[in-house]
Amino acid sequence: MHQYWLFVTMCILLILLPGPDTAIATKNTLIKGKIGGLKTIFGTCCALLIHTFAAVVGLSAIIAKSAFLFSIFKYVGGAYLIYLGIKSFISIQKKKEESLIEHKNGIELNDHACFKQGFLTNLLNPKVAVFFLTFLPQFVDSNNHSFLPFIWMGLTYVVLTAIWFVFYILLLNTIRSFMMKPQTQMAIEGVTGTGLVGFGIKLALDKY
Repeated sequence: MHQYWLFVTMCILLILLPGPDTAIATKNTLIKGKIGGLKTIFGTCCALLIHTFAAVVGLSAIIAKSAFLFSIFKYVGGAYLIYLGIKSFISIQKKKEESLIEHKNGIELNDHACFKQGFLTNLLNPKVAVFFLTFLPQFVDSNNHSFLPFIWMGLTYVVLTAIWFVFYILLLNTIRSFMMKPQTQMAIEGVTGTGLVGFGIKLALDKY
């Protein structure tokens, strides 16, 4: 492996770019608190680990080379993001009929959904698989046939992702009291829903 620190720098820049993971983590942190946000990012990191090992054993190569498999992942992933976005729109109406206390009571019963949302949003995104397949080899010597550099870089990306999102979630949590206001939450749900639907449509319509 060469230019490791360049790889780290590129990873940081890519992680800072807002995407579906950021939208989900933001929504769940502001709506369900720090624990909800951390569960979301834990799900995201678990999915990233799966993508890492999938790239190592060649599954990502199959997805990248097969238009049929790529399309399946693309449409399923896009549909799931659109589903989450629609759920955000629906929750706006529900919030008009709920008190803040009722909302908090509902949080504890549905925290497990945060992990699932973070996990599936990342796992069902074929671009993540293609990213690992095409990005990682650029930092490995072509004469090196060992799989260890790929594992190391994949784990590096996961750790950097976790560090950034933990910091991001803790920062959001400090202003959560303001963000918990019903009017603010409805605005969050609307913006997040629009963003998720947009990401889902873009993912589904992107050409192979």
